[in-house]
Amino acid sequence: MKPRDLLLALAVVVVWGVNFVVIEVGLEGFPPLLFSALRFFFAAVPAIFLLGKPRVAWRYVIGVGLALGVAKFGLLFIAMKNGVPAGLASLVLQCQVIFTVLFAIVVLRERPRLAQIAGILIACFGMVLIMLDHGLSAPLGALALVIAAGAFWGVSNTITRYAKPQDTLRFMIWVSAVAVVPLLLLSLLTEGAQADLDALHGIRLTGVGAIAYVAFAATLFGFGVWGYLLRQYDASTVAPFSLLVPIVGMAAAWLLRGEAVGLQQGIAAVLVIGGMACTVIRRRTPRAAASGERAVVESAV
Repeated sequence: MKPRDLLLALAVVVVWGVNFVVIEVGLEGFPPLLFSALRFFFAAVPAIFLLGKPRVAWRYVIGVGLALGVAKFGLLFIAMKNGVPAGLASLVLQCQVIFTVLFAIVVLRERPRLAQIAGILIACFGMVLIMLDHGLSAPLGALALVIAAGAFWGVSNTITRYAKPQDTLRFMIWVSAVAVVPLLLLSLLTEGAQADLDALHGIRLTGVGAIAYVAFAATLFGFGVWGYLLRQYDASTVAPFSLLVPIVGMAAAWLLRGEAVGLQQGIAAVLVIGGMACTVIRRRTPRAAASGERAVVESAV
């Protein structure tokens, strides 16, 4: 990888890792579903008017919009609002790798590699350690919501593999647009119009900054650069950088929010990230290189 592209990859990792802390800050001033809707609105508008229509079937755009934009991020934001700290959320959410592999086996009829099976078992053991340690840092129910968010992320990854978008940024902008209205309706139904209006009327500079960061830095910059890297390099070169996202997320939460990482949680983090590595990293083969194999974007936040 060229030095400039290496720096770009690391920049995306940092942006996506710090994003969990920014989400936590934004949730201090907004109901979770409203915050998620605002994130996707500003990620989509005015970009959809500048880039044109997506170059994939609309059923894939709508499917990913509902699974990723509404379900995954809605559940994640609700979980973080209800007590899951940023660093822990960045780690537990990576269970999406487990679900992505399982859905690929069931839906896409892919044959799992031995390393993938071993990785799933290792990561699951790490998740068990996190659950046993939940009383020190987060409510068990909220952690379950993060795992559910990871499951929906796996669903969206499976749909994306069917869609095979050539322009990742354009695809994600339209996915963002699809998510806005359902999130707003759910916010009105569950959080209440008054709570939404109060949040908008009382918006502070930190809230504006949080929306700007999650919409423009994490979504537009992150997906734009990640898509560029996937067009320049094979999957085995780009995908392993995603393993650094929870590391940055936990470090940022410790530095910026004072979130402590105990011994058991530290061991769990090593197991989860190690398990992810087993499922993501593979040897480059001539067949894969010839086919121009590309990775699904599985590390965005």
